[in-house]
Amino acid sequence: MQTLTRYLLRQLLASFGLCLIVFTFLLLLGNVLKEILDLLASQQASPEVALRAVLLLLPFVIAFALPIALLTAVLLTFGRLSADQEITAMRAGGISLVEIALPVVAISLLFSGLGGWFNLDVAPRCRQAFKDLQYQMVRDQSSLRLLRPRSYTQMGDLDIYVGGNSGVHLTDVLLYRYTNHVKILECRAERARLETNELGFPIRLVLEKVDALQKYGDSWNPGSSEVFPVELPSRRNTTQQWQFNDMTFRQLLAAKATLEERGANVSPIQVQLHRQLAFSFAPIGFALIGIPLAIRAHRRETNIGIAIALLLVLIYYSFIIIGQSLETRSSWRPHWIIWAPNFLFQTLGAFLLWRADRRG
Repeated sequence: MQTLTRYLLRQLLASFGLCLIVFTFLLLLGNVLKEILDLLASQQASPEVALRAVLLLLPFVIAFALPIALLTAVLLTFGRLSADQEITAMRAGGISLVEIALPVVAISLLFSGLGGWFNLDVAPRCRQAFKDLQYQMVRDQSSLRLLRPRSYTQMGDLDIYVGGNSGVHLTDVLLYRYTNHVKILECRAERARLETNELGFPIRLVLEKVDALQKYGDSWNPGSSEVFPVELPSRRNTTQQWQFNDMTFRQLLAAKATLEERGANVSPIQVQLHRQLAFSFAPIGFALIGIPLAIRAHRRETNIGIAIALLLVLIYYSFIIIGQSLETRSSWRPHWIIWAPNFLFQTLGAFLLWRADRRG
């Protein structure tokens, strides 16, 4: 039996490793195309920063890829064993289907614990670090554009030209303003300094030794000023705020306690708490339902196993999506909808496995 267990686990883990690499790559590629390549194209991120961003996204992607990879590996492994009559040979040797499935269920329990660690702590922390990195890139880029010599920077209805940068002051600064889609020179300054807020975003450009063009009525007349502060358009998001799906399990519990003290609706945060917990148990349900389905399909083709896996994943995530879409309706108990696919897959999988074992 030990030899058989080692053989089965070797086949399963080999398929799982390959599936995990493939699904992680596909999910990571989607996130990279969505959130990183546009930063590289706009020169807001260096290749080193982009690589760091990819590494921070990796745990977040693995948390989703792990149960999908296990399901696909179970379907491929048991489908091939069934097609090659190896399952029949094992049962002819006096080994029940339940005994054959026990090592796989044990592996699913281990992956469930690993998935729980990723879902509850590692993935949210990495997601927070990734958004911090994005935030820092946007903040630094906002200042760097204004500090770059011989460059034009457009901010709102302002167009700022900087002739040079002495390291202390900006020099030869021209300030244009768009009025009715017409670019008009508003003032010239020999030098200027950039002021930022506590978060590092530029908020004010203080011009010194200014030759200003001030508007009187419908005409522009020259004027002069020693100091001329110009308020820069503020960004919409000047503070970093975490969404519930970016928080660790402990942070969610703390946020829930705070909301309960205020008498606010805690249903959205409760749904997120249950989503993290429920998704951690997905490998168990996928393993239980994958074994009898693979044996029943009795096919060794890879495309059949992948098709069944994608269908099951679609069913599983449909419950998650429905639960999250109803997160503000506490009377509907949306957090229990999150658990429904686990109960469905585990119960149905155990029943199908028992039934297949009884049939012999």
